[in-house]
Amino acid sequence: MRCIDIMKSHVQTVSVTDTVQTAAQKMALANVGFLPVSDGATLVGTITDRDITIRAVASGRTPAECSVGEVMTRDIVACQPDDDLTTAEQLMAQTQKARLLVTDERGRLVGVLSLSDIAENEPNRRVARTLREVAAREAPRH
Repeated sequence: MRCIDIMKSHVQTVSVTDTVQTAAQKMALANVGFLPVSDGATLVGTITDRDITIRAVASGRTPAECSVGEVMTRDIVACQPDDDLTTAEQLMAQTQKARLLVTDERGRLVGVLSLSDIAENEPNRRVARTLREVAAREAPRH
């Protein structure tokens, strides 16, 4: 199975100049916790509900006055539409990311692939292994 077969192709995005409040509103409307961030036609990062909570709200920043560019994650982790799901799972495990941007050969956004997309379409054993590796980024529990 390829990434294009299960990725979400209708993806909301935000601009680096949008406010964090705008990003949170878009997330709420789309019922997602992750948005790609663009600077015009170029992907420059992502913003998650965690970025908003940890980098903006917990720091005392006002979401209506703080820009997405100030709190977003600048690392872009992407696969291509024709990549095999095994490749995407390995990339998720290596980078400890539960979501990947799917970009074409020119780096343009064509979709998003999440661990939940894979879980719905892959054997449980493989998904469990990938989930363990992605979740290793979380702080140890006492």
